[in-house]
Amino acid sequence: MCRNSKAAFLGVALFMCNSFTSFSQCAMCRAAIETEGNATKAEALNDGIVYLMAMPYVLVGILGYTIYRMRKKKQV
Repeated sequence: MCRNSKAAFLGVALFMCNSFTSFSQCAMCRAAIETEGNATKAEALNDGIVYLMAMPYVLVGILGYTIYRMRKKKQV
């Protein structure tokens, strides 16, 4: 059981690392930011999009872990 949880944690960690290096802007957002020529603003927009994308996964993961721990306690 410990082996599966380590693999799941590693998978989530790799997913999170990969999502932070990706470009998350849609085509229209990218065009609007690139025309201004402000790289700092574009990077901030990218970070905001990634943050908004990652939060539901983190919350569902915490909820799933909590339910798992409650069920495991109930079995013992």
